[in-house]
Amino acid sequence: MTMLLAAEHVKKTYRLGKVAVPVLRDASMTVAEGEWVSIVGSSGSGKSTLLHLLGGLDRPDADSGPIRFNGADLRAFGPARQNHYRNRDVGFVFQFYHLLPELTVLENAMLPALVGLSRLRWLGERSALRDRTAELLKTCGLSHRLGHRPAELSGGERQRVAIARALINEPKVLLADEPTGNLDVRTGSGILDLLAERQAAGLTLVMVTHDESVAARAHRRVRIADGAVEH
Repeated sequence: MTMLLAAEHVKKTYRLGKVAVPVLRDASMTVAEGEWVSIVGSSGSGKSTLLHLLGGLDRPDADSGPIRFNGADLRAFGPARQNHYRNRDVGFVFQFYHLLPELTVLENAMLPALVGLSRLRWLGERSALRDRTAELLKTCGLSHRLGHRPAELSGGERQRVAIARALINEPKVLLADEPTGNLDVRTGSGILDLLAERQAAGLTLVMVTHDESVAARAHRRVRIADGAVEH
């Protein structure tokens, strides 16, 4: 299998005033293309920090080992390549949705595809983009909600919008941070079914969860304890 993501002896330390707080001390893991990997561990173990580093949302310490995407070290990416990586190569799904309340379902899901578009290009592509977004939302079970705003949706519907938004640019890997943590068991199960369908179609999925029953849906679990990946 082709290796898509790799973290090699990654370190991450945060500073609280004058106090250095090491969160990741020696985190190494790999993710193959098309694989579903769950990252598990106790609260504060560094699960979300590792996910954010994998997605380029944060940077590891200066003395850290590399994080590689298709063999390329993320630290070598310039600003334009970093932005492309975060916007096109990876998609993000979070526990608390982060939808813009003033936008409709359709508009929220379209947002990542609008990044970098000139006004002229947007005018030329908006019809096709709206159709593509509507079709994606249909596959997420939201064809009847396109004109609604987030306040009019259930928690499960909001998370489905967030998943559609993460998928609109057809990323190579989806990074999900506790995507069912704010949902009841039945609704959460539906979200996992949707993610499983996407993964079965070829999407690479890395998911942080504290729930062992959720982690069991993955091909493989990576456990973090005391800032390091257990092997």
